[in-house]
Amino acid sequence: MTRTSRGRPDRRAFVMTLASGLVLARGASAQSTGRAARIGYLTPSSLSPRGLMPELRQRLRDMGYVEGRTIEFEIRAANEDFERLPDLAADLVRARVDLIIAVSSPAIRAAENATSTIPIVMAFSGTDPVASLFVASLARPDGNVTGLTTYTPEMAGKRLEVLRECVPGLRRVAVLANFRNPSSAAEVRETEAAARTMALEIQVADARLPEQYPDAFAAIVKGGARAVFVTADPVLSSNRERILRLAAQHRLPAMYQWRDIVEAGGLMSYGPSLAELAGRVAVYVDKILKGTRPEALPVERPSKFELAVNLKTAAALGITIPPSVVGRADRVIK
Repeated sequence: MTRTSRGRPDRRAFVMTLASGLVLARGASAQSTGRAARIGYLTPSSLSPRGLMPELRQRLRDMGYVEGRTIEFEIRAANEDFERLPDLAADLVRARVDLIIAVSSPAIRAAENATSTIPIVMAFSGTDPVASLFVASLARPDGNVTGLTTYTPEMAGKRLEVLRECVPGLRRVAVLANFRNPSSAAEVRETEAAARTMALEIQVADARLPEQYPDAFAAIVKGGARAVFVTADPVLSSNRERILRLAAQHRLPAMYQWRDIVEAGGLMSYGPSLAELAGRVAVYVDKILKGTRPEALPVERPSKFELAVNLKTAAALGITIPPSVVGRADRVIK
């Protein structure tokens, strides 16, 4: 049977297009009849995912949506158990939500496998969404999936450069990852590739569950790494307090992707603006609920990257952040 660019049968694509129209009509109908639109939210982490959910809700409020009146959230969280994601995604389909916001690549995969008709907004894909077959292309998604990708391989080298500026004589960097998440694995590969061009050694620490973090940090120190990069995995992010304590305990300078972790006591971060990403997710939600098909909405990459440094944490670690880094930072915590 002839297949589409995403490897799916043409017949399925035809059926998906018809059914997608029905789903979108239901979402638009919810807006016109006063029925609250139902938004599914699927995440591998806890019921209160840090960062994205508050900003997303606030942005939707700013756009005129009122929870309980014009929109309702159906939240399904795997609580760090990735194996639960397929069942949770199927539960959202049974709940007849008008669209699904899927946080991270494992949640996107679970949602895509659960439905080819309900619109899925990626928030966000840390892997290449084209190579992952979530979409046919960034410009023309060609299916029921669209949204945001934070896949930015070029950022790996920039993070390593900042770490090297702040840790004189740095030769070995550890990468703390959760290999259950393809995004973490991708970040490890990108960091290893960048390190080779900078004559740096990379030590990988795979910590899939929070109880494995102490052993991972002990192995990092034993392996001789003098700094650590924590990948942007939602499970790692939702357990940031444990990671911050361990980094402080072992006196390890740590680089993160999200600024809110630095505001909570992390040393530094370099990555997309979480507030901007949440705002863009809200725009996708708004357009889809008003009748725009997902395939008509190109996938977006981050347009704003933030460098944040915490001088209080640096002092506690006995590190002096160079003026060149402080001067470039978008956020400096003193």
